[in-house]
Amino acid sequence: MHQNGATAIAIDGPAAAGKTVVGTRLAKKIGYRFLDTGMMYRAATVAALDAGADFEDLKQLTDAAQAIEIEARAAGDGTTLIFINGTDITSRLRSHEVDSRVSIVSAIPRIREIMVEAQRKLAEGGGIVMVGRDIGTVVLKNADPKIYLTATLETRAERRFVEMQDRPGQPPLEEVQETMRKRDDIDSSREASPLRPAEDAVIVETDDMTVDEVVCKLSDIARRVVS
Repeated sequence: MHQNGATAIAIDGPAAAGKTVVGTRLAKKIGYRFLDTGMMYRAATVAALDAGADFEDLKQLTDAAQAIEIEARAAGDGTTLIFINGTDITSRLRSHEVDSRVSIVSAIPRIREIMVEAQRKLAEGGGIVMVGRDIGTVVLKNADPKIYLTATLETRAERRFVEMQDRPGQPPLEEVQETMRKRDDIDSSREASPLRPAEDAVIVETDDMTVDEVVCKLSDIARRVVS
């Protein structure tokens, strides 16, 4: 449970497994801070888009990430706002444009090094629920408990499709599913910090569970830590 002296709960899993909404509610319930580390990689993707970087040029992508300062600030409703160089870019992070490119950025070893260092510093401040794809395996190896949320590709694609319904230029469900499938492949096969459950992670399959049910289950798992 201790990472550099700070308590931490790690939640990992693929896209749209429910990590962010569940992690936010869990953190609020037990009085912990919350950080969705995926938002940091999405911020780096936004930076690359704004810089006009070639997404086949790893140096350009790395330069764009190194040129920005990413800041996570807690909002009043318990969610996290992401700023780059002082500008709130939270509303841009879930766009299809970012969705389709973030795995390219997050697979670059140097960018992962930059982000992991920042994430560990954030964990030093005390109790935190941190969600991502390599929290239990790389970022906070001593976190306790470690939880791995997952669901089928079909379930996750449907969730993301519904989430994006009110956004302009929403792609069809089939395209959302294919984008997610490609992202899963990249995330699980990349050389740097591939997506996988930690050996001591509790695996929770969320296909047939409501958000409240998942939060309740994770609260039970975490109870021995925060009691």
